[in-house]
Amino acid sequence: MTNALSSQGAPELPRIFLDTIYRAPTGQTIAVNVGGDLQSALNQAQPGDVILLQAGATFTGNFVLPNKNGTGWITVRTSTSDANLPQGIRVTPASASSMPKIISPNSEPAAQTASGAHHFRFIGIEFGVAPGTHIYNIVAFDANQTSLAQTPHDLIIDRCYIHGNAGDNARRGVMINSAGTAIIDSYISNIHEVGADSQAIAGWNGPGPFKVVNNYLEGAGENFMLGGADPSIPNLVQSDIEFRSNHCFKPLSWKPNDPSYAGRYWVVKNLFELKNAQRVLVDGNVFENNWSQSQDGMAILFTPRNQNGGAPWSVVQDVTFTNNIVRHSGGGFNISGPDSEAGPSLPSRRILIKNNLIDDINGQRWTGLAEPADGEFLQIVGGPINITVDHNTVFQSGSIITADYAPSAGFSFINNIAPHNLYGVIGSSHGSGADTIAHYFPGGVFRKNVIVGIPQGIIYPPDNFTTLLLSLVGFVDLAGGDYRLAPISPYKNAGTDGKDVGCDFDALRSKIN
Repeated sequence: MTNALSSQGAPELPRIFLDTIYRAPTGQTIAVNVGGDLQSALNQAQPGDVILLQAGATFTGNFVLPNKNGTGWITVRTSTSDANLPQGIRVTPASASSMPKIISPNSEPAAQTASGAHHFRFIGIEFGVAPGTHIYNIVAFDANQTSLAQTPHDLIIDRCYIHGNAGDNARRGVMINSAGTAIIDSYISNIHEVGADSQAIAGWNGPGPFKVVNNYLEGAGENFMLGGADPSIPNLVQSDIEFRSNHCFKPLSWKPNDPSYAGRYWVVKNLFELKNAQRVLVDGNVFENNWSQSQDGMAILFTPRNQNGGAPWSVVQDVTFTNNIVRHSGGGFNISGPDSEAGPSLPSRRILIKNNLIDDINGQRWTGLAEPADGEFLQIVGGPINITVDHNTVFQSGSIITADYAPSAGFSFINNIAPHNLYGVIGSSHGSGADTIAHYFPGGVFRKNVIVGIPQGIIYPPDNFTTLLLSLVGFVDLAGGDYRLAPISPYKNAGTDGKDVGCDFDALRSKIN
């Protein structure tokens, strides 16, 4: 195997990072108190204006954001001052007392965009739906557009609480079929559906850029997903996505075999999925609780899908997944080549998974009522290209890597710590270790990894490390969850770059809120 990394294309970062700094409005203030007409205020407001909604008031309806001339922002906000909802601080359900409510009475969105609507910013609003109602999108940034000119754009959700009801179907918290859209410092919960996928945030027909930063995201199907339906805008790939400092979480009350199970069998699949996206930065997030139920329990999916057969340009490329915690899941990552189901697509390519803690990936423990998950760290299928896995600390119950269908060019697996378990690195029709690596990752790089507990007779490429037990790796406190390497560890400063093998936990913790 080659020692050179130069031939492996590094992922491109987002070209655009949205500016969400709040700037004082320049127009008039339109106050809407209890019993007031919110739609009239939306129609009347001009760029630069503020629509000030009385905190504690409820506005029931399906409100439409009109398309206005000009580029100034229209701010729709709570009458509560920022002192009670500080900028840059994530809200929680306890913040709702400081918010007005916008409630849908039916299956239509509480708020939605007209064709080409733009420059609306919501601050400190609670969005919800009447009890007993099946809603599809609580907030819909979408105009059924077939061209970029019709696409809603420049839209910000800031410090908002968006939620379904505990026992009712709610398919999406926010649909982002839009451009220039940010969701920041917000809390999205109780997004779940029986018999269909549901997402806290999802989009498939908006070009981006998207900024999703410092939110709590709770969705049964996928907490966050891009793709899942063919875009109606030709050749559209959702681009320039910043996904940072979020907490993606599924409550155990949704897990059928958990003592807290609340009795509704929601469709549960994964925590984060890209089916058609490029230039994506995923940094400093916590992804937590996922089990095999309506899918096989993998937490993170990079899987191009020409979902309905009409989008052969679909691709997942240039993804940087760094400084995250992925824990309590039936599986880790699924990375695939071209779509082999609905129709042809491009492969996943240029994906970097670096400096993450992957903890409690356990197929038996994280199983719902489906077949037990496999508990593997990485599933590489169908020939994705230029995948780099570097400086991760991994605790999984199954294989380190499973491979199938086609070889993957440009694969690099370096500086990682993981238990071998029964099969380690294993591919269909090939033996564990060097045999699988030679076939499925030809010309790749497999160096300076600490593989714990390799069974006798299984061979790996030279320039890797092995030890019999996790307790011999030299963690500061294995039982207490401090996975830094102690000064006495033989793997201090032993990586390809002269740094400790495994995750740099100081760097990780500097990114996790």
